[in-house]
Order: sequence, then C-alpha cells, then structure tokens
Amino acid sequence: MSPTRIILRPLAAALLAIAALGPVSAQADTTLLNVSYDVSRELYKDVNPAFIAKWQKAGGDKLGINQSHGGSSKQVQSVVAGLEADVVTMNQAPDIEALVKNGLVSPAWRKAFPHDAAPYTTTTIFLVRKGNPKGIKDWSDLTRAGLQVIVPNPKTSGNGRYTYLAAWGYALQKSGNEAGARDFVTKLFANVPVLDGGGRGATTTFTQRDIGDVLITFENEATLIDQEVGGDKFDVVYPSLSIEAAAPVAVVNKVVDKRGTRKAAEAYLNFLFAPEGQEIIARHHFRPRDPAILKKYASRFPAVKTFTVEEKLGGWDAVQKTHFADGGVYDQIVVKR
Repeated sequence: MSPTRIILRPLAAALLAIAALGPVSAQADTTLLNVSYDVSRELYKDVNPAFIAKWQKAGGDKLGINQSHGGSSKQVQSVVAGLEADVVTMNQAPDIEALVKNGLVSPAWRKAFPHDAAPYTTTTIFLVRKGNPKGIKDWSDLTRAGLQVIVPNPKTSGNGRYTYLAAWGYALQKSGNEAGARDFVTKLFANVPVLDGGGRGATTTFTQRDIGDVLITFENEATLIDQEVGGDKFDVVYPSLSIEAAAPVAVVNKVVDKRGTRKAAEAYLNFLFAPEGQEIIARHHFRPRDPAILKKYASRFPAVKTFTVEEKLGGWDAVQKTHFADGGVYDQIVVKR
C-alpha cells in the first residue's frame, strides 16, 4: 500500500462522517466545520443550534455548522491531510499540538481562550455489567486472569490514551516506581481482547456486541449509555484514583483565514465558555469550568480523586515521547499481548 493512500484514509472517513451528519443549514451564508472526537457528537448537536440562535440574534449572518467525529488522533490526521476544519474540539492537548507542528494552529492556542482553552473536563470511570458480577472495584481488579477489559486504541483515541495514563498513574502511586507501573499496565492490556479505533466503537463492542466484563471510558459516555441502552444493564464504578481529562479547543488559522470565517469561529468557541454553553456542557455530563454551574449540577459529578498529566506524569511532551511515539512503551507492551 502506498504512503499516499494511508494518509488519505482518515480524510475520507471524516468526509463520510460529515456527509452522514448532514449540514445544519443548506442555505447558510457562512458554514463552519467542527472536527471533534468520538463521544462529543451529542454535545455539539445541542451546542450548535444554541450558538446559531445567539449569533443571529446579535446580527450575525445566516450560519450553518457541520460536525465530524471519530477517534481524536484520527481526526487530527484528517485535518492535517486536508479536511478544512474551522475549529477543532479535541480531548487531549497533543492533538492540538500536532496541528501546531503542521502550521495550522497558533503555538499560543492555550492563551486564546480561558482555562488553557479547555471549556470542560471529564474523568475516566468503569462501566460494568448490572450487579457487577465480577466484583470490579478498582484498577487492581482489571489485571485478574480471565477478565476482559474493553478499551479504545491509545494510538488513535484520546479516550484510550487517558485510560492508559490513568492506569499508569494508579500503578505508579501504588508501586512507587516506573517498573511497577509498566508491569501493571502490561497485565491490564493483556486482558484487552480488541482495540477499537475510538471511544464510541469501544462502547458498541461492550454494549451491543456484549464483549468484555468492563468498559473503561469517560464519565459522560457512561451516562449516555445509561440513557440510550437503559440503566438496568450496567453500573458505573468510580476507581480510587482517576485522571482529569481536559478537552481543548482551537481555531484552525489556515482554514478560517482562507474561508473568511475567523469571526464566527472564534465566537463559536467563546460560546463554550459562556454561561449558556457551560449549561449545555453540564447537561451532557461533562464537568463545566463555571463554578456556579458546576455547583448547580453537583449531583451529576461525584467527588473523585484525580491527577493531571502535568502533575504526575511529566507533561504531555514527555508522555508522547516515552509512551506513544512509534516504538515507545505502549508499542512494546502491545507487542507482548
């Protein structure tokens, strides 16, 4: 297979995803494309019409917003390959940094919006079969012989990457050294029967194909599953330690300058930090940044001890180089599965 065909695959998949969602407004004067990660599609289905209404009420031109969703890293590959995203709304900073390296996003993207340009956070939890028949209570249970753990691929999915790092951080704290963390994560991934490309694919494997004893996913995805499939089939388990997953956003300079959409694109992302946007975010079970709105929806967000990549693992640059670069620790672990 030629290198060209490999590069075009994610772009073709993203274009098919946009076609499936369809344009919000076929007669729009301006159309934005939001390229996002797998499990945020329902969020933006609600954000988009709310923002459009506010934009047009303020005298803006007729606006349409299209969405594209998939594994976070795959989505970024599509943008690099030529998918003309006006904005990207991802679930991990390295995906934005990949666009910086390709000259598509400003190196100062974190300063363009509040909270390092991340309008919300979530955390990694366990979803188990109803009644928790395997008695899964914490990370240590996931390495037991015969247990099947469903996780999206950390090489293509931010969801999977956070899972890997949450497990590593837990084991690092418990063992006190990198060797202990590596041994633990190796055992955990030995229990993973299939690596789906994104969080939504892993959800389908667990809930519809009935594969696995536990799905490790984001908190908001577990709530969505409960709503769509029914709470009589699954239970949520919060581990003793998890990871804070901030969802960063950025304007794609090269695209908005070419298309003349910068004003609308920046307003769209600013809306996510405004009270109206934060309210929608909370309703979709993402943890909002606005303290008042977080307090209002406190019952949806149980207290959980978390750490960040910066606090415990040396930052994203170090993590990328050590764990997820080709031939890194993750690749070495998967080879031994």
